[in-house]
Amino acid sequence: MIATIINALAVVFGSLLGLLLGGKISDKYRTIVFDGAGITTVIIGVSMALASQRIIYLALALIIGGLIGSVIDIDGAILRFGAFLESVTLKKKKNAAADSSPSAMETGESVRVPGDHRSGWDFGHGFLNASVLFCVGAMALLGSFKAGTDGDYTLILTKSILDGFMAILMTAAMGPGVAFSALPIFIYQGLLTLAAQWVKPMVSPLMLSELTGAGGAMVLMIGLNLLSVKSIKTANFLPALVLIVFLALLDPALLALAKNWGF
Repeated sequence: MIATIINALAVVFGSLLGLLLGGKISDKYRTIVFDGAGITTVIIGVSMALASQRIIYLALALIIGGLIGSVIDIDGAILRFGAFLESVTLKKKKNAAADSSPSAMETGESVRVPGDHRSGWDFGHGFLNASVLFCVGAMALLGSFKAGTDGDYTLILTKSILDGFMAILMTAAMGPGVAFSALPIFIYQGLLTLAAQWVKPMVSPLMLSELTGAGGAMVLMIGLNLLSVKSIKTANFLPALVLIVFLALLDPALLALAKNWGF
């Protein structure tokens, strides 16, 4: 658990630095920060996705998992939780001040378009994107196992450094919601570390590669969102991580079945 606590604190400290930088960055330069964070995230996602050894499993998991997540509306639920965290931790500006100020139409200022993350800080999407990015990688999974079974914190500490620097970029672009991704990091990696003795024997190299591939696909979605290439509800694809585990477990039977059918 020590390594997981360090990882969560690294994200918090990185986010604090990002807030200091982001508050001094104009909208013009914030777009550049978005581009840098987006390209970096795309590179991470592609490198992870290429780890997949069963592309058909990846396709099935993403499509079916995405449909399940859309029906459940996981993305919306996480955004609502992010809005709740924002409401209980950040002070709201008084409506009177907003009512007394000239409207954007009167002043000629640009109007923020809903869903356009580049136009300003976005607490909910910052929390969502950072939570997915920091939790779906192989380093989180394997590092937690090593910490729980062998007392080896190397992977988690290395991940902490990477997460901290990424938190600076993402917070400068998307705001304080990124800092609160430390909460799912602490819960997710903490539970994996505690359960490592029972879970690790079930994780095969194939399962790890497929989890990394599916996680990489979702990290790639985050990168595309940051670059405003396409708006993808990334969290709706989280069920794909569960489906890919079942497909990896069934791999011997599926290969035998395919061989019998002449594939």
